[in-house]
Amino acid sequence: MTPDEARAEFPVLERLAYLNAGTNGPLARRTVEAMAAQEQADLEGGRGGPAYFDRALALRDEVRAKLAATVGVPAENLSLAQSTTNGCNIVLAGLGLTAEDEVVTTDGEHFGLIGALAVSPARVRMAKVRELPPQDALDILLDEVTPRTRLVALSQVCWMSGNRFPVTELKEATGLPVLVDGAQSAGAIAVDLSQFDFYAFSCQKWLCGPDATGGLVVMDPERLAIAAPSYLSQESYEEVEFVARPGAARFDPGWTPPPSLAGLSAALDLAPEGRFERAAQMATRCRELLAGRFEVVTAPGQSTLVCFRIEGDSAELVKRLYEHGVVARDVPKLGWIRVSCGWWTSEGDLARLLSAL
Repeated sequence: MTPDEARAEFPVLERLAYLNAGTNGPLARRTVEAMAAQEQADLEGGRGGPAYFDRALALRDEVRAKLAATVGVPAENLSLAQSTTNGCNIVLAGLGLTAEDEVVTTDGEHFGLIGALAVSPARVRMAKVRELPPQDALDILLDEVTPRTRLVALSQVCWMSGNRFPVTELKEATGLPVLVDGAQSAGAIAVDLSQFDFYAFSCQKWLCGPDATGGLVVMDPERLAIAAPSYLSQESYEEVEFVARPGAARFDPGWTPPPSLAGLSAALDLAPEGRFERAAQMATRCRELLAGRFEVVTAPGQSTLVCFRIEGDSAELVKRLYEHGVVARDVPKLGWIRVSCGWWTSEGDLARLLSAL
């Protein structure tokens, strides 16, 4: 399937310049059709009996394998989390951190990670790197590492600026466990998770999946405690003891509705070859077009997000853009507009953005 053929699967793109996959990606026809077909099967056949549970469990295995392939890890290292936030909470709760421990993060993190850090007993050391050039971030982050640091937790791509944080370099320099918020990288850019201990991501963004779907990569499941077991965490149980499932499946937070799994499976099949290169090309083109008129916050060659600064009320501008058929978002309190460029983004979408601005 060519990019143009795949783009035609998204009805919303016929009406809008949809430039906000960093929040929610567009839904494809085949995704919704797969969800509807499973809902219809559940309606007619009920949600019980061997056939229903065999299908539901088979869908879990199918999606786990596809998601693992998408981020380049073995299926046994992937948990079917419900969101990036859910994945971050699983990791922070399972590490057994104490008030004597420290976690290093940045001032450019989403609440999905910050919330989990806020309720952790560990002390949080925050590196002020959000508005720095990407090449300057590593030294500032390393300055926050102390003998008490037990974890480095940060985004691969900053949801505010669109710039990459030096996650690989931090791992190489410190040897510490690293928790990566992959919300703005999974499905958007090629990722290599071989050096990361934990990687949490959402599927409703760049993977264009249904709501409340996500993944958590745990490279060494035996070293992370199960802090909130679900029925799907256990291989077997008796009275108040249980045997954990092998691999990262032990961290599965609960039952994912089969229609959501069916839709996600269909969505994962849609992305065409060369999707990362195509998305990068459109982000580069977007940056070039905006740079002639605005101060662009995102450095060249970073990610599929392009952020720029405006004068005036950024939230009001987002509303006005929507009135002109352009879906983008603002970064609250910073006066920035964020544009998300996926493999489905066209030159026409970018021209519409510039015209609306």
